[in-house]
Amino acid sequence: MSNSTKNNNWKNKLHEIIYEADTKQGKVFDVILLIAILASIILVMLESVNQIDNTYHNALYIGEWVITILFSIEYILRIIAIKKPLKYVLSFYGIIDFLSTIPMYLSFFLVGSQGLVALRALRLLRVFRILKLGRYIGASNTLLLALKASRAKIAVFLFFVLIVCIILGTVMYMVEGEENGFNNIPKSIYWAIVTLTTVGFGDIAPQTPLGQLIASAIMILGYSIIAIPTGIVSAEITKKDYDLDINTQACPTCLKEKHTKNATFCYNCGSILN
Repeated sequence: MSNSTKNNNWKNKLHEIIYEADTKQGKVFDVILLIAILASIILVMLESVNQIDNTYHNALYIGEWVITILFSIEYILRIIAIKKPLKYVLSFYGIIDFLSTIPMYLSFFLVGSQGLVALRALRLLRVFRILKLGRYIGASNTLLLALKASRAKIAVFLFFVLIVCIILGTVMYMVEGEENGFNNIPKSIYWAIVTLTTVGFGDIAPQTPLGQLIASAIMILGYSIIAIPTGIVSAEITKKDYDLDINTQACPTCLKEKHTKNATFCYNCGSILN
């Protein structure tokens, strides 16, 4: 067997473990990463509690470095395991993996007192690791596909809501006026958005009976509007079964997923699947 063939076999096996979850080794790899991700998020949370950080700072610091090294190894292996590394590096998960790993290494370069504020912000970037969970939750893919299929309808709905807020904000500006806190139309539109979404900060409130009547109508309208996007997405989910006979296999060339179980070639780039 030639060195080239051995090298390809090794890469194919590595790709199977890292990018697929149908094999025993792939499942073990995913479980280890899930535990590491959850442990990292817990460490970030604990570090933000001064009492805990003051008492267990060294233990938390060592634990974070262990997890960082583990994710660094994972990042490198993911690059090695595919034929076009740039595809992974510039992909959504590739960027997330990079952002969640790099802050600890940057701490070596930001050691001065002037960099402490920036260092604190960079440390918080580790929370991006929670986004790595998305690749292990199959149901999230169904939801993403439903959102993608309904994006045009949702965009039209949001545009309609924006128009309603502009109209209602303008009306409230005319009804209430500056003496009641509605100083200008943009601020009145802000109030309409806050009221329509049922948030209600209370920093601006109508004082006249007509204004309060309009506000009541907006609040009731807000509850009915909340249900519309849910209905749109639900209709797309029920319209088509997105999990028909597919596996977790990812193309070693373009990283596209959701191939049928008996597929030999990638539906996106035509490369041979492992």
